[in-house]
Amino acid sequence: MANKLLILGGTVFLGRHVVDAALAAGWEVTLLNRGSRDLQFAQPVEQLRGDRDGDLSALTGRHFDAVVDCSGYTPAQLQRAADALRDQVGHYVFVSTISVYARFAPGLAYDETAPVTSAVDGYGGCKARAEEAIAAAMPGRVSILRPGLIVGPYDPTGRFTYWPSRLARGGKVLAPGRPQRPVQFIDVRDLAQWCVQLALQRTPGAIHGIGPSGSMASLLQACQPATDPAAELVWCGDQELVDANVAPWTGLPLWIPEDDADFGGMLLASSQRAVDAGLSTRPWVETARDTLAWAQGAGAAAQSTAALTPEREADLLAAHCVAAAP
Repeated sequence: MANKLLILGGTVFLGRHVVDAALAAGWEVTLLNRGSRDLQFAQPVEQLRGDRDGDLSALTGRHFDAVVDCSGYTPAQLQRAADALRDQVGHYVFVSTISVYARFAPGLAYDETAPVTSAVDGYGGCKARAEEAIAAAMPGRVSILRPGLIVGPYDPTGRFTYWPSRLARGGKVLAPGRPQRPVQFIDVRDLAQWCVQLALQRTPGAIHGIGPSGSMASLLQACQPATDPAAELVWCGDQELVDANVAPWTGLPLWIPEDDADFGGMLLASSQRAVDAGLSTRPWVETARDTLAWAQGAGAAAQSTAALTPEREADLLAAHCVAAAP
């Protein structure tokens, strides 16, 4: 008999890939969400209606081998889920975030033992308190999964998508910071498989969902085989971008000034525990190729609303940046 997996969410980005990964692994899949999106999957999927902030009666009397929670945000939501499922589920995978950490000191790598924020609001604070709520409700039966930037097909943020799309336009491309600046992200399909693997292994405790470290130059070079190999990378230093009022992370995705006191080390997470437990990831060039293919078909739905416009990029290139070899 197939293992039964409940997915809370499952229709936007990570969740839809978790469904695909679970079906491919032979799980019997049930979704619980508000029903605001109608998606078709490769195999039959049971769909229940419910609200994280209200009615979860659809779960009454239901039993599952595991839960993957892609949509939990507040401690109240996690407590409500625990109350509904406490004695009806074997293991709970809660998708949290590295934003729960208190600080990302410049140049300092960190692992799952790093101090967590004490905040009770904001994205990181809410997720941190949600972690505590579900871990206390189901001791020893919870995987706290902490990804960083999740990228790939169906990304609603347009963050990583900016780079393969930008290189596909060709010409001079503003590349932020120094070429060997460390960057990290994880392909959503790899993270989805990792969620399912954690549910099967019943791995308890906090664990990162982080891909391998590399450089900004290697990321942009990975984009080029699928885009315009003649695109010219023009590097612009951290201080020049700060002086030009470019917004870190949103104005230029995957760029944070390396000396930022609170966030300079955000892209230095350790993936060692996850790798030891079985996490595997695909090459960056594959992620870039598939993300671009999806973006070209998705049109406006794949575009970032915050990243630089072509006009703003051209102004910065003219005023602040100099060509440099990686």
